[in-house]
Amino acid sequence: MDMHQITPRFFASPQIDPSDMAAISEAGVTLILCNRPDAEVPPSHQHQAIKAAAEAAGIKFAYQPLTHQTMTPDVIANNRAIGAGLDDETVLAYCASGTRSTVAWALGKAGDIPADDLIEAAQAGGYDLSHMRGILSTNYA
Repeated sequence: MDMHQITPRFFASPQIDPSDMAAISEAGVTLILCNRPDAEVPPSHQHQAIKAAAEAAGIKFAYQPLTHQTMTPDVIANNRAIGAGLDDETVLAYCASGTRSTVAWALGKAGDIPADDLIEAAQAGGYDLSHMRGILSTNYA
């Protein structure tokens, strides 16, 4: 399990496994946000399998598949509404590496949080978004 803390209440990670739920719960995560399209993974790791394991562990689950091509303002706004914009949940968003989830989080916060702060938070979690400074300086979602 490879969770990267971006903010006190938002984590990103590469693909998770149903057996990771105890560790995810122990980390205080209350909502898992799957940003990985099912077409990228075998049935054992598609969102329904992860959702069943999460719910069995008492963790909420949401599915918002993202690709770089589908990261439109509407999709980012929906992603934010599901997870990144919730102040009462501790969210773990995952995809193949955690990068898409971190990019979506940052785009969802653009305009509300200074670009340098978004880039710094992502960097602290191990994701380099410095190439996105321009877009993160505007209100994307």
